[in-house]
Amino acid sequence: MPNTAKIIQQVNVAELEQRVKKMYTDVALHPDSEFHFEMGRVMAERLGYPGADLDRIPDDSIRSFAGVGYHGGLASIAAGQQVVDLGSGSGMDAFIAANQVGNTGSVIGIDMTEEQRLKAIRLGNQGGFTNIQFKSAYVENTGLADASSDVVITNGVINLAADKDAVFAEAYRILKSGGKLALSDIVTEKALPENITCDATLWAACIGGTLQEASYIQAIKAAGFRVEAVHDNPEYHFISDGANWATDNYGVKSISLLAIKP
Repeated sequence: MPNTAKIIQQVNVAELEQRVKKMYTDVALHPDSEFHFEMGRVMAERLGYPGADLDRIPDDSIRSFAGVGYHGGLASIAAGQQVVDLGSGSGMDAFIAANQVGNTGSVIGIDMTEEQRLKAIRLGNQGGFTNIQFKSAYVENTGLADASSDVVITNGVINLAADKDAVFAEAYRILKSGGKLALSDIVTEKALPENITCDATLWAACIGGTLQEASYIQAIKAAGFRVEAVHDNPEYHFISDGANWATDNYGVKSISLLAIKP
């Protein structure tokens, strides 16, 4: 099991939470500003999101989309299912899932950043989405019932968490037997040095908190999951000089993954 406790000790968790909230408040309110990462429809389609899916959801949720990969094919969300989106942001993945589950299913988006959640609620109401709710909570502690979900999705979020083991344990807890965890996230090929892992700003930029890929996968298995598929997302790119430096030197990259709760 990866020593995420060590990661928690290396970063000021309270400072990290505030930096993450500040950055993703800006993502919600000012999506045209400059960030370490790309956002929006052009990037989403390059990652693999079908244009037809994007056409059926609010444009403003796409403008604030800051995910790192497409895992919709891995999730294979079906009508009538209950889906949880951990770190739902302005709602793009949650809205797509809501269209997939239909009137007989439901989607719950979980996010700790109030501006993101309020924006998603507003867009959902404007778009007439009646099978979706956005809840203020942490991805490590959703408050949802045991074995209540068919699919858990999350996109570019777990790398932001100080205690990744707790996030995977929570996903396992809320999934039914046979349920799916489908995610995209940032990992590294080499271990990051302490000057990066201690930097809360780089954590908030999806870099400082990343695990090596093997450790990330092992953490999912340690939570009880069976990992079914893992693939790289070479179409995902950081855009700032500092982020690209980390990519070049430590193999920071995006992956998508499917895991099953036995």
